[in-house]
Amino acid sequence: MPKSLKQGRIGLIAGRGVYPSMVLDGAREAKEELVVAAWEGETEASVASRGRPAEWLRVGQLGGLVKFFKKQGVDRAIFAGQITPKRLYDLRPDLKALWILAQLKERNAATLFGAVVRELENAGIRVLPATTFMEEHLAKPGLIAGPQPPRHLSADIQFGWPLAKSLARMNIGQSLVVRKGTVMAVEGFDGTDATLKRGGQIAGQDATALKVTSPTQDMRFDVPVIGPRTIQSAAEGKVRVVVLEAGRTLVLKVEEVKRLATQNKITVWGHRGRTGK
Repeated sequence: MPKSLKQGRIGLIAGRGVYPSMVLDGAREAKEELVVAAWEGETEASVASRGRPAEWLRVGQLGGLVKFFKKQGVDRAIFAGQITPKRLYDLRPDLKALWILAQLKERNAATLFGAVVRELENAGIRVLPATTFMEEHLAKPGLIAGPQPPRHLSADIQFGWPLAKSLARMNIGQSLVVRKGTVMAVEGFDGTDATLKRGGQIAGQDATALKVTSPTQDMRFDVPVIGPRTIQSAAEGKVRVVVLEAGRTLVLKVEEVKRLATQNKITVWGHRGRTGK
């Protein structure tokens, strides 16, 4: 554990899913107790119960978040877990959030979370990478789960990787499904799981899905994540290979991912391409 993480209290801004719980597990192994900010309607109660202490807030209660963290002596924070996308467009903001929203020319997940990060850091709370306490779960190059890759993988990566990176760079989406030199599906507002199902069903068989980051991706709040549900979605779409950006994608519940990938004969592969390509 870097010395810088031992200087004061760390706050966890916890969203949906198992990700926040795994951050808490990693923190416990590092002998850190985290202060937890939990979002009403998003965070699991079991996550909030592990906070030392925890406080429930409405999504959009930015002033309340800063006040809670400052009261607890938090000087660093970690974002973990998702917020339901539609909730970001149906906020009930407090005065601080209203002021920030008024400054934004565009309102999307990146600009909203970016504004929250800036406000936290203006308040003296440094936002750490969302991979903090989760480094061991980052995808590694090569075979991650499932059978050895099919022969067409190299061609699919050569074709699909630059396209996926370009789409990510334009903030269109992080996932792409290809087959034999043709794009089957591009991720939109519906997310990765829906893209895998849609693209795989269009392809019919032997589809390859690629999940990447953009060169300007802010890893403090926007880390690509896959888990068992991703593999289940790939299986429903009959996707043959799922390619992840190694070193920049988190694999949650890896043993369950391995079991499902083997069961459904889906190759999960880590690729370390050049950023921006």
